[in-house]
Amino acid sequence: MKLKLLILVLALQSAWILGTAFTQERALNVGQLIRLETQPVDPRDPLRGDFVRLNYPISDVPRERFFSPPLTGELPYVTKVFVALAPAGTNEFYQVARASTAWFTPAANEVVLRGKTTQNWRSRTSSIYVEYGIEQYFVAEGTGNPRGKLTVQAAVSKSGRANLKEVFVDGKPYAEAMKNAGR
Repeated sequence: MKLKLLILVLALQSAWILGTAFTQERALNVGQLIRLETQPVDPRDPLRGDFVRLNYPISDVPRERFFSPPLTGELPYVTKVFVALAPAGTNEFYQVARASTAWFTPAANEVVLRGKTTQNWRSRTSSIYVEYGIEQYFVAEGTGNPRGKLTVQAAVSKSGRANLKEVFVDGKPYAEAMKNAGR
């Protein structure tokens, strides 16, 4: 009996790990790809290793972009927010088109990101600061201090969940740019 219980527990744990990996890989492979502008914030954490903390212009969502319902007061922290992004004219980067606290169907040229409100000391009172779960990019040890313009390619699933697919430094993939920077 104990052996069967142990096997069942191990099987459930394995299924959970494989299911999580499958879900993440599926989102990266079939999600809509978008490019975002970003700036590095904190390049190193002694407890977690090297990573680049990314700050996006799309994180500051102007209050007037909330349409359903219109935003009249403050949003509590950790409120779920849905933000429609659209390509900015001739620019290849996506920018905030509209936002809501309820899911909505995006227009043909839009992609909806799901995020949550959070407090940010840099945020202006005319905007709501939203995190999308793509604010950290872990890198190889010793490569957490990029110099140059950072851009991001993210895959967005139909549910609005974003996953980082690639980070670029001056148009080159991060690993390649940092390898060449050490020379």
